[in-house]
Amino acid sequence: MRQRSIGFLAGALLAASAAVLAADTASGPAPDFTLGSRAGKPLSLADYKGKVVMLNFWASWCVPCKQEMPLLDTIYKKYGKMGFTLIGVNVEPDSKAANAVLEKIPVSFPVVYDTDSKVSQLYQVSGMPSTVIIDRKGQMRMLHRGYKPGDENEYLDSIRALMKE
Repeated sequence: MRQRSIGFLAGALLAASAAVLAADTASGPAPDFTLGSRAGKPLSLADYKGKVVMLNFWASWCVPCKQEMPLLDTIYKKYGKMGFTLIGVNVEPDSKAANAVLEKIPVSFPVVYDTDSKVSQLYQVSGMPSTVIIDRKGQMRMLHRGYKPGDENEYLDSIRALMKE
């Protein structure tokens, strides 16, 4: 009986830890960066000053990343004309694998390549996918690690709230 209680407690602690890791408030100025983009020209975060920005860090081998990409594209299409943008940040050293995924799962939001992981390090990305939402003043407001169906509702709540500010 005691072992079962310890096992239950350990499981509950792991679940609670995962929930805390999944969504977190982020604070401080969003580090600026410039990266090469899928469109062929460099893209800078500074180009989006005054907009609510979602950075979505992803990799071609990440199944949850590929699962959320169509949902992110829907969000981008819906809110893109209202002062919101989404930037997909691929974190792999070689962009060929990313481009292969984008051929199968086309998206309309801009995609950049963090081939040397410098931007990922600036944002302290520790798992895939990781999403950072930045307010109109350039302040990080939300950090979300991982993805499970329904997480897009949390993104939408944050985006809508920040767009009203």
